[in-house]
Amino acid sequence: MDKLKQMQAFVAAVELGSLSRAAQAIGVSPAMLGRRVDALERRLGVKLLHRSTRIQALTEEGQLFLERCRRIFAEVELAEELMSSSRASAVGHLRVTAPAGFGRRHVAVHAASFLAANPRVQLSFDLTDQVVDVVREGYDVGIRIGAVADTDLVAIRLAANRRAVCATPEYLARHGMPRDLADLQAHNCLVFTPQGGQSRGWSFLRDGKAVTVRVRGNPDCNDGEMLHRWSRAGLGLAWRSTWEIQRELNRGELVTVLDEFALPDYDIRAVYPQQRHIPAKVRFFVDHLKQIYRAAAYWDA
Repeated sequence: MDKLKQMQAFVAAVELGSLSRAAQAIGVSPAMLGRRVDALERRLGVKLLHRSTRIQALTEEGQLFLERCRRIFAEVELAEELMSSSRASAVGHLRVTAPAGFGRRHVAVHAASFLAANPRVQLSFDLTDQVVDVVREGYDVGIRIGAVADTDLVAIRLAANRRAVCATPEYLARHGMPRDLADLQAHNCLVFTPQGGQSRGWSFLRDGKAVTVRVRGNPDCNDGEMLHRWSRAGLGLAWRSTWEIQRELNRGELVTVLDEFALPDYDIRAVYPQQRHIPAKVRFFVDHLKQIYRAAAYWDA
């Protein structure tokens, strides 16, 4: 039992980012949690965490041990589920990663209704525009927009979506309407910084083949929501998803261009690692989002 408590303390400290937050989540004092991590390191004879008053960082050994601990706890949760007489609600810690803007507006915002139906689940969200390795980083569910090529993941379609180049009518009146992909080079294209993703450029379909166009513009940013705001302000062309711009399209505040080159499939999907038994917490969360997104007026609201 002491071994499991020590492992639990270590995993919580890493996932929650500090001993104090981990102690609060587990229900012990920070001093007690710190002693459990210290005891674990002494028992293993290796340093797992570099800790100071300001930061903590995993050692190489700590990263390897973390992956093993997560697998062990996942097996424990699965065993509890399989032995439970009732599976009407889920249990365990559910770690979800999603794109920052989409995650704020359409994933994490639905945490309250999910927890109301599944109060025994501990939910953790990581909202980032970086595409993370769901399996390696230990996430239970990832939300992806666009095609999923990773064969280690199961992909479930949550909602229809497409990616479109858009701008305000005023911007197009000043700078002209692009008719071909080559015309993008003459426009101010609002793009991510290298740290924000999309470093390869904007993706399209020409003559049945996927092509990528490298574009540039000023300003750039690592946050997709900011690019959306700049496009609404008339600063340039943006390559955005319809889930984000549908309201402005309906009002005529934004219009799309180059639609004949748009990728046919840029849908919203949930992904999770291939596994023999899908935990109830994963199934219930995915079904919860599917039910919400299925409402006819949801994306226009």
